[in-house]
Amino acid sequence: MNKLVQGLLGLTLLFGTTNLIAQEEDMLKLLGEEKPKKERIKYAFKSPRVINGHSMEFLNPGTMDFRILHRFGQLDKGYKNFFGLDQASMRMGFDFGIMQNLMVGIGRSTYRKEVDAFLKYAPIRQSTGPWHSPVTLAFVSGITMDGLDWADPTRKNFFTSRLGFYFEAIIGRKFSEAFTLQIVPTMVHQNLVPLETDPNNIYALGVGGRLKLSQRVAFTWDYSHVLIGMPDSGYYHPLSVGFDIETGGHVFQLHFSNATGMNERAFITETTGRWGKAEVRFGFNLSRVFQIKKPKHKE
Repeated sequence: MNKLVQGLLGLTLLFGTTNLIAQEEDMLKLLGEEKPKKERIKYAFKSPRVINGHSMEFLNPGTMDFRILHRFGQLDKGYKNFFGLDQASMRMGFDFGIMQNLMVGIGRSTYRKEVDAFLKYAPIRQSTGPWHSPVTLAFVSGITMDGLDWADPTRKNFFTSRLGFYFEAIIGRKFSEAFTLQIVPTMVHQNLVPLETDPNNIYALGVGGRLKLSQRVAFTWDYSHVLIGMPDSGYYHPLSVGFDIETGGHVFQLHFSNATGMNERAFITETTGRWGKAEVRFGFNLSRVFQIKKPKHKE
């Protein structure tokens, strides 16, 4: 009888142990089959703009970026003009994050008293994990309005003559925590041009990048090369170089540029400064982001 009881206890222990091992194996299989999640690459740039041009970065939904772009006069003016500091032009703008891949903005410049607005949308964002994308692809559509008085008020002038448009694609990649690069094919259209021989459409290819130097400082640059439509003389390709400095909720950009205008229509079509002649302007961009709508938290 005792042997029978011992046998039954042994079989119970054996089956219980086997069942426990099977459960552990099932749990290990489940853990092993868990697939990595798709994650979006963040902070390719610290701002939605490189210096002059748009970057592949977007504002978070529900945030507003209050942005002041300030540019002094040309360095070649010498000490009598305090190397350009006696002159200044600026743009004040408000950008809004609508979705993770959609933002809009509006601004006003002292240069040509120009008002501009834009919409930026990215159908593809750089990401890791399954079905990942190695690059970000974004599209920007903008409109500008010249606010200067008519050159000849005696003739019949049309409101549409004040308008300009630009369309661009941004193809960018964050290669590492320290380095980001993007290319920006751009088309600018102006309804009214100064001379009959000047084209209404200008095509350019832009390049922008960021090289992180420390935890809070990065070297940035953007350059646009006009491929088709550059006037015969007096205009040059815009190049800007500078440093991004993070200070809490601010991003402070110090830079040098041969462009005066601070929207795509202005700096691509009307850059008159030459780097080789020190016709370069010192400037800064100040960005302050505000949370204007509480984000939705997912459980």
